[in-house]
Amino acid sequence: MTNPSGAPSIRVSDVAVAGAMVAMVTLLIVPLPEFLVDLLLTFNIAAAVVIVLVSIFTGEVLQFSSLPTLLLITTLFRITLNISTTRLLLTTGEAGEVIRRFGQYVIGGNTVVGLIVFLILIIVQFIVITKGAERVSEVAARFTLDAMPGKQMSIDADLNAGLITEAEARARRRQIEREADFYGAMDGATKFIKGDAIAGLLIVFINLLGGFIVGMLQHGMTFAEAWGHFSLRTVGDGLVTQIPALLISTAAGIVVTRAADESSLGIELTRQLGGDPKLLMLAGGLMMVLGVIPGLPTVPFFVIGGLILGIGAVSSRYQRARIAAEVPEPEPLPITNDVVPESWVQLTPVDPLEVELGYALVPMAEPGRGGDLLDRVVAVRKQVAANLGLLLPYIRVRDNLALGPYQYVIKLRGIEVGSYELQPDRYLAMDPGGLEETVPGQPTVEPAFGLQALWISPADKQRAELIGYTVVDPASVLVAHLTEVIKENAHQLLGRQEVKGMVDMVRETHPALVEELTPRLLSLGEIQKVLQNLLAEGVPIRDLVLIFEALADWAPVTKDPEQLTEKVRVALGRTIVHHFELGPVVKAITLAPDVEQRLSAAAEKRGPGPGLDPQLAQAVINGIAREAQAMAQAGHTPVLVCSPALRPVIRRIAQHTYPRLIVLSYAELDPRLEIESVGVIRA
Repeated sequence: MTNPSGAPSIRVSDVAVAGAMVAMVTLLIVPLPEFLVDLLLTFNIAAAVVIVLVSIFTGEVLQFSSLPTLLLITTLFRITLNISTTRLLLTTGEAGEVIRRFGQYVIGGNTVVGLIVFLILIIVQFIVITKGAERVSEVAARFTLDAMPGKQMSIDADLNAGLITEAEARARRRQIEREADFYGAMDGATKFIKGDAIAGLLIVFINLLGGFIVGMLQHGMTFAEAWGHFSLRTVGDGLVTQIPALLISTAAGIVVTRAADESSLGIELTRQLGGDPKLLMLAGGLMMVLGVIPGLPTVPFFVIGGLILGIGAVSSRYQRARIAAEVPEPEPLPITNDVVPESWVQLTPVDPLEVELGYALVPMAEPGRGGDLLDRVVAVRKQVAANLGLLLPYIRVRDNLALGPYQYVIKLRGIEVGSYELQPDRYLAMDPGGLEETVPGQPTVEPAFGLQALWISPADKQRAELIGYTVVDPASVLVAHLTEVIKENAHQLLGRQEVKGMVDMVRETHPALVEELTPRLLSLGEIQKVLQNLLAEGVPIRDLVLIFEALADWAPVTKDPEQLTEKVRVALGRTIVHHFELGPVVKAITLAPDVEQRLSAAAEKRGPGPGLDPQLAQAVINGIAREAQAMAQAGHTPVLVCSPALRPVIRRIAQHTYPRLIVLSYAELDPRLEIESVGVIRA
């Protein structure tokens, strides 16, 4: 917030925080009356309760990202309170009504009992809660940092697939950075809690010793009188400050041990502990069995066992009702005896692209039920248009009762080209490779790239991400599969009508170019074939002006679409290198000189089609498969570079052996690029 002059204005909350810090420093110096000390001690307890409640009802850890700073502030506040109460106790002999009541009521006026309770609190806080929270914070901070590259890659993949916008990608990257900062800060903040527990123990014994010295030397008390007066108030002081400290330590432990879930802790525990009613009923039955064993009290075991059995029965009834409401029964088709006359007009046209969903997946496409599949499909169309220059026709999404409830099918012009079975209540975790730890889940194969993956429960999502898995929701799996199907079959989606629209678009800005090219030199069908050849190898056709310029230059020489495609690829060399992100050093597979010479001789003699020596062809096929797989395992994009005359030949050979191999000619590469051979194909 800024004022009219442009300088940042001061918020009331900022002033309050700054004032609180100044007040805490003042408490270290200025003696306080008993009434004010009572108010501050009560405020300390209330603040601890608020922090615990916020940690319980917080859905995500970043919603309470101020916790590390808050731990430091509350620790400082308790230290200042300890100093104020110590000063008040040793100077006046009293420490306020709150401390006196804690000493008399909570521990029954028994100093020994108070000391034992205080020591138990210190042990629980220092050894159990603080030690555990400290270890969890260390591991979470390390795993969060280790998982950052995988999460960044996942965001980039979603952005490239059109699943998210640039603004959403920036927001997700910022969230990853905030998570790393949060767990790193919590790793350090737990040290404050640990030190606070040690300080609380030392302060109590210092107050006891100081009380004896002041009472016996300055006030003339006997040892018994000094012990009875100061020890009771000292122990009360320790309990008043350590109980809130224990609550805040518990809050820190709750936050750092939470899994990635948007619901509160209560909802999460209810859903997970009551997820299987049979287990609750089994536990309740076991309690009642223990109640009938001779020697054990019957009533407590029967009461608790009956209560657990009742909860299990209610949970089972609720679960059956929820499943029945979520999975609607398929409606039967209406039966009619009306005879409808057949005609060509009434035939349903074939959709270019179609996604069919099983009935249990339909909610993914219904905005009213929280589904965003339709919006993601629109984003895929935009992303393909931006990356490849191909404006896709509409993509129809419909249900199909003939499919399995969790199955979907992707169809291209009415023919199935991909299918998969999702698990809507789980996440898909993909191993990027090299992970030592695993998470429990159902093994599967990711449909878009054929990667080994696991279907994991939502409770294991954060742990899987911390280990390094790439975790996506079911809708993202479908959209990624659809995107890859579109990329692999983009050339089949480009028809003459789409080419006519492209030509008309270029005509508006470059009429002379279009007038020279078509129909004088090339027909729409011939232009379509060249564009399809480019799309078949993943080459963008965004720069239509450059493509048409190259066609206009070479169409008088040849009308062969294959040869024209090679000439256009040379003109698009920089675009190809940029699109596949190959520069400035192109790591590529090359051909041995003798192999290149024999292939060139065969191409010149018999053309680029069939007729190659079978042994030579098999050697090239095996070499391509071996070297391309080695490049992929090394983390590089498989690329093969050869002479312009051999590029079509190698592409045809590799098309069925390793279809994802990028085959480039030396003419397509900028002379300034450096080519590093990482593999050689030999006969």
